[in-house]
Amino acid sequence: MSPSPSPVSQVDAEVLDLITRISNQFAIEGEFVAGEEIQSGHINSTYRATFEAADGSRHRYILQRINEKVFKDPLAVMRNVECVTRHINWKVLRVKKDLGGQTLNLYPGRGGRFWVSGPGGGVWRCYNCIEGCHTYDIVENTRQAFQAARAFGSFQDLVSDLPPDELEETIPAFHDTRRRYQRLMEVAEADPSGRAGSVAAELEFVRSHEADVGRVLDGLASGEIPQRITHNDTKINNVMIDEETDEAVCVIDLDTVMPGSVLYDFGDLVRTAVSPAAEDERDLSKVALRMPMFEALVEGYLESAKDFLREEEAALLAFSAKLITLEIGIRFLTDHLEGDVYFKTRRPDHNLDRCRTQFRLVEEIDAHLPAMEKFVGKVWRGR
Repeated sequence: MSPSPSPVSQVDAEVLDLITRISNQFAIEGEFVAGEEIQSGHINSTYRATFEAADGSRHRYILQRINEKVFKDPLAVMRNVECVTRHINWKVLRVKKDLGGQTLNLYPGRGGRFWVSGPGGGVWRCYNCIEGCHTYDIVENTRQAFQAARAFGSFQDLVSDLPPDELEETIPAFHDTRRRYQRLMEVAEADPSGRAGSVAAELEFVRSHEADVGRVLDGLASGEIPQRITHNDTKINNVMIDEETDEAVCVIDLDTVMPGSVLYDFGDLVRTAVSPAAEDERDLSKVALRMPMFEALVEGYLESAKDFLREEEAALLAFSAKLITLEIGIRFLTDHLEGDVYFKTRRPDHNLDRCRTQFRLVEEIDAHLPAMEKFVGKVWRGR
């Protein structure tokens, strides 16, 4: 599979008018000339606007409406994003003296705030469009795995000196796996959509892993694992890759940046990178853990995260992959039982397909966990 830009679609006159009206509320130079919808992502509505400056040059911008069903306080999301982007850009400027268009920046609205209200309501924001880059939906080789892990490790390093209490918890208990587990059992008991009877095997699988759900939470509660600012959505397609050098440029999608554990970030990166199968693959025989990919992730991550990471965190890097894969599977299964109210779906039983893919990967991680832990220890000691 070759890298490709985010899938886009042409829009009808009504949506084009919306894009025009929203983009004109931001302090963008020039005249609006084109708009299109970007269809990637489960949560927000995303569009790309093209403006033509007085000298004839054209520049593109990313417009997003924050999903208020997911983010109950969208202004808190914006405060977090503004805080993190400002901090990262300040640190990058100190070193490079020039951002070069390769960091994520918010454009202010014409009223001075970094968000505007849409014609029908909602909170909208505008980012720079990082040109000359592409993303991957599935990691295809160890170089890509290394670059992605290094990018997220660098992101964590850049915010490692930003106090976690400066950010708000925009999705309470987002990675509280114990609470996710309990919520699933409550929904299965209530069975609001009449689907519980068809997922007995999946529910039993979750019950068999109950002992895992509190391991990181207990470490955070005791102080053994430090609370840090984390990305919380470390999919490979949230890393912009330079088209010429194939090196990681920038981490994007900062909506879930919150206080948490770096283990959640690393675990989710492993979940989305080590298997050649898509997140919603129906053929579970395609789901596998590629050890070379995992090893590249460990090497890339520890290269950029070694200066701030604690030994207690490093010791749980391999386990974090199992924990987060289990947690995401629980979330997909819960949403399936509730009637698909959180994640966008494109077909019947889409969330159930996603759930089954995660649980099959948990089995793969379980089988490889001793080797994974051994490799992490080797790289950590030799860092």
